[in-house]
Amino acid sequence: MGKVYEKLLRCYDCVRERIDFTPEIALVLGSGLGDYADGIKVAAELDYSEITDFPVSTVPGHEGKYIFGYVGEVPVVCMKGRVHYYEGYDISDVVLPVRLMKLMGAKVLFLTNASGGVNMSFQAGDFMMIQDQIADFVPSPLIGPNMDELGVRFPDMSNIYDKELQKVIRKTAALLDIPLREGVYIQLTGPNYESPAEVRMCRALGADAVGMSTACEAVAANHMGMMICGISCISNMGCGITANPLTHAEVQATADRVAPLFKQLVTECIKNIHGKLSE
Repeated sequence: MGKVYEKLLRCYDCVRERIDFTPEIALVLGSGLGDYADGIKVAAELDYSEITDFPVSTVPGHEGKYIFGYVGEVPVVCMKGRVHYYEGYDISDVVLPVRLMKLMGAKVLFLTNASGGVNMSFQAGDFMMIQDQIADFVPSPLIGPNMDELGVRFPDMSNIYDKELQKVIRKTAALLDIPLREGVYIQLTGPNYESPAEVRMCRALGADAVGMSTACEAVAANHMGMMICGISCISNMGCGITANPLTHAEVQATADRVAPLFKQLVTECIKNIHGKLSE
């Protein structure tokens, strides 16, 4: 048994000693959804700092806890604050929280984030359903001895973002009359924002939005056989597209502005995904 898997099991045992809850859907709360759990029926909370060997987020606005509860009647576990590669953690630690949610019982991983738009037709405040991703600029979380207990050595990545879940999100957004973009998300390391040349590179590679998270989490979850979906809030346009310099305050301000719609969309998507799984 490898060190990474042993660490994962220590975390799992620690959670199970404290929490008796089996989620169906795992939700990663990105910028703009930090207070999402305020609107759900909370059954339990667990600070990351209480979990043995668990990586703790150092980013302002990322509180750092698991929240267990119900969205309607759907049992969920929410990650309030994610861990980023740019914080200095090993990539295996960055994806440990997602792997742990799978061990808790979650079948679906619902990823959310704030990102920069590199598609010239996008604008700040748009929502983009992630159809595919580019993760080549951060280390793969699968590097090293394969954890056969989690998945195969060479997992297929042709459908990282589940097509049926995409249909659910698309239909839900239409019913709510919430405009929804669709596109490819690319993860760079951060923490610096991209240069204008790097934004042009991302666009040339086929990306529509760029950020500093999410893609590596999706790789790890796909390796474990989870169904994955994702929505990105376009919090700003990429560097060089507008004349404005980028700041974290701008990202947070846009995310906060559209947060009510984002929450509504995520809530109804979760309910409808549950309905799809129950068919």
